[in-house]
Amino acid sequence: MNTPLQAVHHIAIICSDYEVSKRFYTGVLGLHIIREVYRERRQSYKLDLAIGDHYIIELFSFPYPPPRPSTPEACGLRHLAFAVNNLDAAIQHLHNNDVATEPVRVDEYTGKRFTFFKDPDGLPLELYEV
Repeated sequence: MNTPLQAVHHIAIICSDYEVSKRFYTGVLGLHIIREVYRERRQSYKLDLAIGDHYIIELFSFPYPPPRPSTPEACGLRHLAFAVNNLDAAIQHLHNNDVATEPVRVDEYTGKRFTFFKDPDGLPLELYEV
């Protein structure tokens, strides 16, 4: 079956505190800013972020966004996973930045190690060792 889909273009995240989330995604996770705009009409920032040359995340701020359940087992989008070459080093980097991680798990099908952590709004994020 042929599909017109080529790749994931981006993931949109709405945060509750724009400056805190901006520091987390750029300073802690190391994503690069492509562009940042303030949309006066919507009273909203839009921050386009990349990993290397790959555009990946749109970070939005909106006044008074409604809360959403945000555990890895909640209905809806489960989590966002980042590939890492060295899981132990990535976990240490997060811990050095006061980001807690869950115990390391092993994927029962691939044998690869992974862990979960949360962004400033509790969005579940994953590090997956490749």
